[in-house]
Amino acid sequence: MAHTEGTARRPTHSPLRPSWRCPVCGILWPCSTAKLRLLGEYREDRPGLLTHLTTVQQEAEADLTALNPGVALPDLTPRFVGWAQAR
Repeated sequence: MAHTEGTARRPTHSPLRPSWRCPVCGILWPCSTAKLRLLGEYREDRPGLLTHLTTVQQEAEADLTALNPGVALPDLTPRFVGWAQAR
């Protein structure tokens, strides 16, 4: 019987909810690696990328508001959508 080693999963730069930080980098998500991955995935569909990011931003706003009730959130648009808009 052949010895099969388990495949090691590489950590992903997906948001850790509800904090919306990158579990790999520890910085606010989307981190640079996540941005590059998203740009690659949506290379031919910038409107789709912006729609996805707007939806993700709404989810983040709900999570972050629940974590910090009564605390006003900063505008999350530059963080989630602004970087992906055509220049």
